[in-house]
Amino acid sequence: MNMYPGVKLRVTEAWDDEGYHSPQSLHNEGRAVDITTSDRDRSKYGMLARLAVEAGFDFVYYESRGHIHCSVKPESAEARSGGCFSSNSTVQTETGRKRMSELNLGDRVLVITPDGQLDYSEVILFLDRDEKNNRTYLSIETERGAKITLTPHHLIFTETDNTTQDEWGSYATYAKNIQIGHYIYVVSHPTSSGNDQLILDKVVSITVATEGGIYAPLTQHGTVVVNDVVASCYAVMSDQNIAHWAFFPMRILHNFKQAFRTVLQKFHLVQLRTPKTPRTNQHTGIHWYATFLYTLTRTLFPRYLYT
Repeated sequence: MNMYPGVKLRVTEAWDDEGYHSPQSLHNEGRAVDITTSDRDRSKYGMLARLAVEAGFDFVYYESRGHIHCSVKPESAEARSGGCFSSNSTVQTETGRKRMSELNLGDRVLVITPDGQLDYSEVILFLDRDEKNNRTYLSIETERGAKITLTPHHLIFTETDNTTQDEWGSYATYAKNIQIGHYIYVVSHPTSSGNDQLILDKVVSITVATEGGIYAPLTQHGTVVVNDVVASCYAVMSDQNIAHWAFFPMRILHNFKQAFRTVLQKFHLVQLRTPKTPRTNQHTGIHWYATFLYTLTRTLFPRYLYT
């Protein structure tokens, strides 16, 4: 859109439902696509291939002079459909504002409770965490200047208008479904002395950018305020409530660990204060439970929950 105004992406082959490809073709698995530009100008195909690489395809090459072939590995198709925030995104903790790359397990970050109140909730794990890799993000900006950067399949709370200004709505949708003119929930900081407020702010701009770092913190409440915008901790599944219940075992396990540690502290079997996990020792990559849950729910739940 920026480099070639008016030129669109042209898909010549995707899912093969007519048997044109060999049985081993990735077109039969929905993991391959052949593309050109709408004007079929071959001088643009080199840049088109570069953009396809930046978009996250594992294999990009000139299959013929007529088009560019792009495909993904099975595990990549699964992993890249998740949702995260970039390393430059910030959250508000009890001790001040932190970048995602500085966030530790055990930090208490600003969230929205089920009844729409601002509160602080502990980060119990990272669903995904990778300091080195880049990913394609959507940057959603509001009328008041709030801006959140997240992956297209990450859930964000939204309303189609601001008639529910004084009511907290729990409707969440994929970031890719947000349109200019929709409203998202933003934390407003009054200039005079007073408490922060939750307001609906109109979306005025949506752009695509590639940024470094992949971070998906999970809080006890399943929500997190990022760059003053309210977002979910979840992705891939389009229902916030189902996703939150799906991680109930991990919250129970975390609470059990905390209770067990408290008992040990009471009997002076461990230090009264256990230091937080250093960032260098934290898990990198997709959390095992998230991977297990994704595989399980893809089999058990209807497809509409992922669209």
